Amino acid sequence: MAIEVGRPAPDFTLPDQDGNEVALSSLRGRWVVVYFFPKDDTPGCTAESCSFRDSFESFSDIGATVVGVSSDSVASHAAFASKHQLPFTLLADEKGSVRKAWGVKKTLGLLPGRVTYVIDPEGVVRHSFSSQFKPTSHIDEALAVIRVGTTG
Repeated sequence: MAIEVGRPAPDFTLPDQDGNEVALSSLRGRWVVVYFFPKDDTPGCTAESCSFRDSFESFSDIGATVVGVSSDSVASHAAFASKHQLPFTLLADEKGSVRKAWGVKKTLGLLPGRVTYVIDPEGVVRHSFSSQFKPTSHIDEALAVIRVGTTG
């Protein structure tokens, strides 16, 4: 079942691109954008990740952390992050357990879904956005939600 807006984000711990364990709960106190993407180095995922990279300063300026999650390995994430100079954390959900627990469904029953969640500093999901075919839209939506949340 998909994670609902207004509910606490389920905690998880996964290895990052450097092999360090990262728990979602360790990021409490900040806005967090968790984006699930299908696969490193595919056209849509590269466009999405590079768009998050290009907007990284905007997220940092409003106190937000960006975290990408896919089923790729730690080594794949390390190469992807290095190749595209990604300044944020990529987490390896190799067994797909977090994707499944968060209810991120496959598109057309085949492709791992592309879903972005915006989580407030208290750990509550404030927005979710799913679009397999508009990968760069996730960035603008996430920024807008956080900007509203930090000013209102």
